[in-house]
Amino acid sequence: MRRIPIRFGHLCADDRQWCVVTPALPSHTDVLVVGAGPAGASAAAWAAGAGLDAVVADAATFPRDKTCGDGLTPRAIAELQRLGLADWARGRAYNQGLRAHGFGQTLHLNWPGGNLPSWGSAVPRTILDNAIRDVAIEAGATALDGLRAVDVRRESGRVSAVVFKRGRETVEIGCERLVIADGVLSQLGRAVGREWHRDTAYGVAARSYSDSTMSDDPWISSHLELRNEDGEVLSGYGWIFPLGGGEVNVGVGTLATAKRPADVQLRPLMQFYADQRAKDFGLSGPLRMPTSAMLPMGGAVSNVAGPNWAIIGDAAGCVNPLNGEGIDYALETGRLVAGLLADKADLETVWPAVLREHYGEAFSIARRLAGLVTVPHVLSTLGPLGMRTNWLMVLALRWMGNLVTDEDRDRAAQLWRWAGRRSIALDNRQPFS
Repeated sequence: MRRIPIRFGHLCADDRQWCVVTPALPSHTDVLVVGAGPAGASAAAWAAGAGLDAVVADAATFPRDKTCGDGLTPRAIAELQRLGLADWARGRAYNQGLRAHGFGQTLHLNWPGGNLPSWGSAVPRTILDNAIRDVAIEAGATALDGLRAVDVRRESGRVSAVVFKRGRETVEIGCERLVIADGVLSQLGRAVGREWHRDTAYGVAARSYSDSTMSDDPWISSHLELRNEDGEVLSGYGWIFPLGGGEVNVGVGTLATAKRPADVQLRPLMQFYADQRAKDFGLSGPLRMPTSAMLPMGGAVSNVAGPNWAIIGDAAGCVNPLNGEGIDYALETGRLVAGLLADKADLETVWPAVLREHYGEAFSIARRLAGLVTVPHVLSTLGPLGMRTNWLMVLALRWMGNLVTDEDRDRAAQLWRWAGRRSIALDNRQPFS
């Protein structure tokens, strides 16, 4: 795919000079995508590639940051391959699997491969999101910065336009179809009726960056025995993901439910975790750019579509309840919804069905297991047993890492799907409903 030197709305270099190109605000478009993260940029790229007039708008000015572990699993790499970015990602950082620490054990677990790539990567979101948005621009989409979506206009039950704030100014862009990809809080999602249910497990996480002598380590590391300063085992994990260039992503995350909320101060916990791991991972200097976020998980979101609009990615609760990963789902849902846009499908009925078909069973069993982990003493009781059983941890990596594809027919995949079918049959409220 040919790289275009001129970036919309940013300082950029062509062969002759630095320049700024800011597209005029369109009055109307075929497809309006709100949110230019991996989900929104992917949707815009695929929609524009299908010949649709696509606009992708974001409240921030790119490049911009987002709270994230920055890890790219093989499933995410598979989506980046479709977008022409896999080699680029591998050139930034490469990892061959997970190094799992906890309860007196350290296990090296290779990515399973199979129908997915056998490697992963890690790229800061300031860089990754820019690259994916570039692909959308190259495909023909118009990218707009500094537009915060606050409301919609409706006509006969359909969204006819989105209302944006640009500084103190209010502007509108009309659309035939709307894709909402504005992240976990999803202000625009709330405007169209999205509801986040917290009876099932959700995540709270914090991340930062640190200098490290292990920035080129071929393993991402997760510490499954995450303890606070009082020595209590928490229902979560800490991570250190090598980014290359002398830097790693350091973070912590815990699980919670409405009945068992997370009673933890994330940033002090993250500092305590980093101090504990500093010697083993060559960490030095203060933690940089600390941020935190709350994450809806496992499709715990209702009203994900209307007659001509759909919610995707984090905004739709497409985050793995067992590891907090969401980039692969973001990229996938962007591609899937763009296919429906090209086919002019009735999004209100088709999009929730597509989400449940692709993720419903896996999300159901995953959030059931994640909810179990929030029960006091469960992790401290079962964790040591799991870490002493290598084959079980290999299965856990595959299941927890969302590395079972529809094409897989082996026993592990069959067991996971069987458990998902049994789990979803027991749900009081199924994913995406």
